[in-house]
Amino acid sequence: MDRTEKKELVATMSEVFKTTNVVVVAHYSGLTVGQMQTLRRQMQQAGGSVKVAKNRLAKIALEGTEVASIAPLMKGPTLIAYSSDPVAAPKVAVDFAKVHEKLVILGGAMGKTALNPDGVKALAALPSLDELRAKLVGLIQAPATKVAQVLTAPAAKLARVVQAYADKSEAA
Repeated sequence: MDRTEKKELVATMSEVFKTTNVVVVAHYSGLTVGQMQTLRRQMQQAGGSVKVAKNRLAKIALEGTEVASIAPLMKGPTLIAYSSDPVAAPKVAVDFAKVHEKLVILGGAMGKTALNPDGVKALAALPSLDELRAKLVGLIQAPATKVAQVLTAPAAKLARVVQAYADKSEAA
């Protein structure tokens, strides 16, 4: 890699660090090429990306960004997984690490907040943006049906009381 390629790589990575919501750092030593391609494919389907870059260049790209707190994690064979959805990259990385123990999650960052491996796993346990939207739609629709039930309930109760008095007077 010559200087111009390195400068371009640092510029693109810096832009990625500035625009993404979440970054996950992991060691990938021991993964086969096929496993890495599977990880990249799964990440792409979830709306994220995986990048392997020289640690020195990644540290330069991290300077001046909100996720600069992950710089100390950049030691050894590291990969960077990132996405604009705060849950997508951690979820794919954690799920992949469960199946392939060679992928070791070191930590990450969400905005200015640094995440340890447990923080990344906790973030992965959250529902995705689409799941949250579906729940919101359900919550918005639920009050309308409850209002209809509340409005019809007094009339039904009144009818039962009248029927009870009618039954009582017939029995007497």
